[in-house]
Amino acid sequence: MRQVNSFLERLVHRRALKRWSDAATEAEKLDLSTLKVLRGQARQIRRRLDQLAHVADARLTLPLIGSNAMQRPLHSDWAYRPEVWRGPIAPVGMASVENKARFGEEASIFHDCSTSELTLRQVRNTRESDLAPFGLRLDVFRFDGSFLSLVLDLPQSAVEGLKRKHLVRVQTIVEMEKPLEIFVRLNVRHGPNVEQIVRELPLHEQDVVVEFDLAYSKLNEKRVDAAWIDIIFEGPEMNQITLRDVTLSRRPRAEI
Repeated sequence: MRQVNSFLERLVHRRALKRWSDAATEAEKLDLSTLKVLRGQARQIRRRLDQLAHVADARLTLPLIGSNAMQRPLHSDWAYRPEVWRGPIAPVGMASVENKARFGEEASIFHDCSTSELTLRQVRNTRESDLAPFGLRLDVFRFDGSFLSLVLDLPQSAVEGLKRKHLVRVQTIVEMEKPLEIFVRLNVRHGPNVEQIVRELPLHEQDVVVEFDLAYSKLNEKRVDAAWIDIIFEGPEMNQITLRDVTLSRRPRAEI
């Protein structure tokens, strides 16, 4: 598209702005037939302007969509921000979320509620401290189930070259209306078996980070083919939980 800064285009813009300013000033005095025509024209223009403003706000608001800036521990050989926090998801939200409902290409919700009173929504991060363009908000009302978890499938790059010498790190930013316990479980499939390690998120600390040391696992390095994490919410009833960011990384343990 051409740059919208030529003299002629600026002149047309000023005249259009003056026309609608005059129409707004005179609206109380105009005859009804003229007012009806102007109202229709104004609504057409407003739809286009709202569309432009919506796209512009999304693209210009910091952090920029698609940003992959994140904190990476020294010597990391892999780092990743899942899709939900990296780019827009369609649809942007879900109500009465069913068990095993998919949200985007990587995320799923698991629960055993008989009646779902859960809502899930992607939100735009706008705080100066945010590195992730988007966050994920979970509203839980009445909860009659025994478990609620967000499952994130990890890309193939997460398991390529994965060894027992690796430390896998999960870092997140969490906001909630009232305190609750949140656990993260790392799942690594190797052949017919799945290695599982669980850690509780230290929500009382400034840096909400957990690390999984694969040296203490029974991982068969030659047969690793998939990995995913479960974020498990304990006692989530009547709470709003916002995950502003989730990032993963791995690094080899220091040789002794």
